[in-house]
Amino acid sequence: MSAPAIAVAGAHPVENPHAGKWMVAVGVTLGSVLELIDTSIVNVALSHISANLGVSVDEVAWVSVAYILAAVVILPMTGWLAAYFGRKRYFIWSILIFTTASFFCGAARSLESLVIWRIIQGLGGGALISTAQAILFDAFPMEERTLASAIFGIGMMVGPAFGPTLGGLIVDRFQWPWIFYINVPLGIFAALVVASYVRDSREDTSRPGKVDFMGLALLALGIGSLQFVLERGQHYEWFDSRLILVLSIVATLAIGMMIWWELRVKFPILDLRILKDRSLAGGAAFGSVLGVGLYGSLFALPLLAQGLLGFDAETTGLALLPGAIGSAVAMMAIARTQSKVDTRWFILAGALIMSAAMFGHSHFTLATSKHDMLWPVALRGIGAGLMFVPLTASALARLRGRALGQGAAIFNLSRQLGGSIGIAALATLLTHYTATYRAVLSEHITVFDAAAQARIAGLTQGFMATSPDSATASARAMMAINHSLNAQASLLAYEQLFRLVGIIVLCSIPLILLLDRPQGKTPAGAH
Repeated sequence: MSAPAIAVAGAHPVENPHAGKWMVAVGVTLGSVLELIDTSIVNVALSHISANLGVSVDEVAWVSVAYILAAVVILPMTGWLAAYFGRKRYFIWSILIFTTASFFCGAARSLESLVIWRIIQGLGGGALISTAQAILFDAFPMEERTLASAIFGIGMMVGPAFGPTLGGLIVDRFQWPWIFYINVPLGIFAALVVASYVRDSREDTSRPGKVDFMGLALLALGIGSLQFVLERGQHYEWFDSRLILVLSIVATLAIGMMIWWELRVKFPILDLRILKDRSLAGGAAFGSVLGVGLYGSLFALPLLAQGLLGFDAETTGLALLPGAIGSAVAMMAIARTQSKVDTRWFILAGALIMSAAMFGHSHFTLATSKHDMLWPVALRGIGAGLMFVPLTASALARLRGRALGQGAAIFNLSRQLGGSIGIAALATLLTHYTATYRAVLSEHITVFDAAAQARIAGLTQGFMATSPDSATASARAMMAINHSLNAQASLLAYEQLFRLVGIIVLCSIPLILLLDRPQGKTPAGAH
């Protein structure tokens, strides 16, 4: 419990800076969850949007890409913008921009207008997570920062898991515009709560100096180009495309120049000097690995479930739900024990559990059911939950005021880019592994392989009853063999991906040594 305001005779009461902390937690976490859900909920509705607006599947992909590009470009700027405008004011305007754009996304009747409003929505939504973290950390006393991380983390983990399920329900029972309209009342409520309960800290009342226009331009150009390459590189066949090659060069040069410039100016748009804080640097590096593991597995598992196992969107969402529940349980456990245990042990346990869960995912088969996925998915959620809370608290442990906002932006950018790199790499590897395994398996389907010939003969005999002649039956048998071959090759590729993610998480464990112990632990012997 935080201390009450102290009344002094003849003076005004001293304002409690942590009053209303639970309402602050509700407001900023709700705003962040809306952004996270919106990132994943749209993917379920893309086919419906494509049919309704009369555009191709390739064109409608810009509905997702436009949002992600805008959100990632604004994310590293949020620390400076929050300092310039004040965290409270910046968060409220961001969520109002997000909410207004959500309404116009739902009302859009052409792909062009929908993409434009998705860009505006991304500019508002990209600011919510890191700004919310900084507000939440200021709202809670120093010794309760791990508790604040747990509250925020539950929303961070539950949001992406509920997105596909909620999207499937809305699209099946209503129409696709409602995936955007649902944000409007919730966004207004979150803005009202923040306006009523959030107080800007003393450090937020002083603006930084002149605007770093050069840093702003280099940051937008570099991060925007990099994110486009990661999002669309596979579609354009990577460096076989001149566009991807040029944007890769632009990203490299712009980010390199941005780093050089930001270390020279007095008031940088992205203060890279705070990476001298070893715990923030280690937390950002570990956060990028967590992004690879979390977003990579969330990318691969739905594709496996819907592409090979035949799950619909709703069933896939329910299969992912144990992961969200596992994360919530792990975070609540940390919140209750954070004053007694060095929470870096939780990060170690989470990495080991998540790695074990990934190896458990690698044993899925074509006969795997939703119930068979329960424990591997739940364990993955528990592992991610055990890592996320103390990792955030440790990374931001020693930061105050303006540095806290900058640190939250850097930490969340590293996690976001880690996830984007992970998804891009895993998508490319999935194609490569599938082709490799298919070539290996095809070597056994020859006229000299007795088992293969027996299988073909059996299928041909079975199709004879429904085919006009033996040639048609034989062709249908070969099609069935080819389908089975593709499915088995894809399954082996997914298994390889899950093992790879598990190994990556294991290899990140030494980064824990860079982290500070979050404040709030009771010293040995203290009562």
